[in-house]
Amino acid sequence: MLHSQKLDSLTITAMSLVRVKTKGQVTIPSRLREKAGLKVGDFLDAKLEKGGRITLTPKTLIDRRIDEALTDVRRGRTYGPFDSADEMIASLKGNLRHRAQAKTAKRSR
Repeated sequence: MLHSQKLDSLTITAMSLVRVKTKGQVTIPSRLREKAGLKVGDFLDAKLEKGGRITLTPKTLIDRRIDEALTDVRRGRTYGPFDSADEMIASLKGNLRHRAQAKTAKRSR
């Protein structure tokens, strides 16, 4: 296990040996998670680079929201387009009514 040290303008990167488990899971050592500021539930972007190197890059909240939004668009979970703000508001109100009815029906089961 190597640890990060800063020497003037040179930084030595922290590295640890980890094992790939049954379902492809790896545990990032706590010291590395702390240094990277990772919390439970955070997202990491996994990328396979030349030479078989795998890099994990923390995603910011904005990156996560953009990824989620793009997934919604790809899967057709969108509304509109609307010709006016009034049309959009009417659509939103209709969706709220539909969700409230579905919630009420679910409770009455």
